[in-house]
Amino acid sequence: MPRVKFDSASDEQPKPTTRSHVHRRRRPLHDRLGGGKVADVLLWRNKHLSAAIVAGATFVWFLFEVVEYHFLALMCHISIAAMLVLFIWSNLEALVHRDARRMPELVLSEEAIRGLAFFFHAKLSRLTSIADGKDLKLFLSAIASLWVVSVIGSYCSSLTLAYLGLLCLLALPALYERYEDEVDHLAMRGSEDLKRFYQKLDSRILGKIPRGPVNAKKSK
Repeated sequence: MPRVKFDSASDEQPKPTTRSHVHRRRRPLHDRLGGGKVADVLLWRNKHLSAAIVAGATFVWFLFEVVEYHFLALMCHISIAAMLVLFIWSNLEALVHRDARRMPELVLSEEAIRGLAFFFHAKLSRLTSIADGKDLKLFLSAIASLWVVSVIGSYCSSLTLAYLGLLCLLALPALYERYEDEVDHLAMRGSEDLKRFYQKLDSRILGKIPRGPVNAKKSK
């Protein structure tokens, strides 16, 4: 019978990059998204909440874009309705001789304010580090992304763009979890093509741009 020979080096000593890549692929997407309630919503594990968010966003988009309802008028009407409900509720309690309940107070903890300030500070620091141009690849990617968003925004309103972004945010993670192998294969090929393009761009254009003597300044 014919025998098939295997390469012992490839069988016994696999490449560490391949092993780590397989390990990353086998890690569930739910864990990569944090594994909390946000991941449940993005991956439609909590279908009722995900559907409620999509329905609410669709209603708001339809109200402002199709019906052309104004935001100021909507806020005034909501305030009027809330005041009427509270007025009727407080007077009904007085009529049935019940103790008037205190209105719930909105209390913001100091930790929540610090967390919000830290979040904006981290985002601003990240934006500043990108704008420095030290990571040229990341800088060019940010410029290209902003240009694409500006082109898309010139054809639709900001609310429509935000609505489409929310739909993509709720649809793409679930689709990626379902077709993870196919998407990873296409992403790997696209990443290799981008690396080749960046190498050509760096060798032909970016590498010829004169830069200051950084080493001389450091030695001083």
